[in-house]
Amino acid sequence: MQVSVENTSALERRMTIGVPAERIETEVNKRLQQTARKAKIPGFRPGKVPMSVIRQRYEDGARQEALGDLIQATFYEAVVEQKLNPAGAPSVEPKTFEKGKDLEYIATFEVFPEFSVAGFESISVERLSADVADSDLDNMLEILRKQNVSFEVVDRAAQNEDQLNIDFVGKIDGEAFAGGSATGTQLVLGSGRMIPGFEDGLVGAKAGEERVLNLTFPEDYQNLELAGKTAEFTVTVNTVSAPTLPELNETFFKQFGIKETNIEGFRTEVRKNMERELRQAIKSKVKNQVMDGLLAANPIEVPKALLENEVNRLRVQAVQQFGGNIKPDQLPAELFEEQAKRRVELGLIVAEVVKQFDLKPDDTRVRELIQEMASAYQEPEQVVAWYYKNEQQMNEVRSVVLEEQVVDTVLQKASVTDKAVSYEEAVKPVEAPQAD
Repeated sequence: MQVSVENTSALERRMTIGVPAERIETEVNKRLQQTARKAKIPGFRPGKVPMSVIRQRYEDGARQEALGDLIQATFYEAVVEQKLNPAGAPSVEPKTFEKGKDLEYIATFEVFPEFSVAGFESISVERLSADVADSDLDNMLEILRKQNVSFEVVDRAAQNEDQLNIDFVGKIDGEAFAGGSATGTQLVLGSGRMIPGFEDGLVGAKAGEERVLNLTFPEDYQNLELAGKTAEFTVTVNTVSAPTLPELNETFFKQFGIKETNIEGFRTEVRKNMERELRQAIKSKVKNQVMDGLLAANPIEVPKALLENEVNRLRVQAVQQFGGNIKPDQLPAELFEEQAKRRVELGLIVAEVVKQFDLKPDDTRVRELIQEMASAYQEPEQVVAWYYKNEQQMNEVRSVVLEEQVVDTVLQKASVTDKAVSYEEAVKPVEAPQAD
């Protein structure tokens, strides 16, 4: 087998492979002999069909099958011989494909970039620290109460935080538009669920009252056909209901699956959850800064095949998350290219850090992480046991731990500043995209 390689770009390789005719004929004959043992042809007993008849009937198919298998096998042999690491399937172009002659074909493909991760010292990280104060706990209890609010019909004018049952019809230039009308809709005033001005326009309304609202859709409205347009909404208020917050009692506690029946026990459990959330938030923000630093210090070229695969994965995730009668490939690739590029780059960089520093998942940290996740459940011991019986889940946990060890490796050389902040600031979501 003859192999030559041409570098057509930083990552693309054009490899010409020649396969001797003798090897092709050997593979063709092997398939014909297999066919002869089981072929059923009128006038001949099974296994007794002359090879000339077998060749006449089946040689073309056997040759095509042999050539396909040989291209696959010889491509693998060639990349091993040339010490190449393909980043995706090759594009194959035959040069000679004639019976009795050597097979020669060109395989064009991309390889993984070769690089060393550096620049740890240039990475700056602000590591937050915070505690769960009693006031934070009190605020959380109020949030939990509001999330479980009930509403009772009242005979008065609507106020913010009241729930209204409404019918409405929206029109643009006198014509109703798709999605602009509804009946029996429950709307909490002040929730921000409707476009600006809609909820404010219903404050003070009473049951049975009709109001006409002239509003303008935001310029960045998700439905581009409506963005920036002015609409008239005729709204009928059916009922006005006032909110009633639940009492902090045993009935309320049971909604959260907590065994405690008194307020102190409930506060203890909520505090544990808040402290767990706090640790995760701080860890996530540190990790995000480290990943941003690694990207900035190590610009690399991304194989197109890996980028396309990641874009397709994100398309599928988007369809699964938002639903709708749409196929993933109908979503524009450019919507996902930036996020896909970041994921692929980080995947390659993190993998290289693991390789350079010979990192392996620490078993102790793996168990600690599983116990941390299990502590959110009523029967943590059962959850831990379930993880250790599920190899796929264990591999996912090991991947998370390995990434944490990459972060720790970078932090040893990075410039780290510690900053004490409030609980609210510490758990505030990160706006920048998370590392995958």
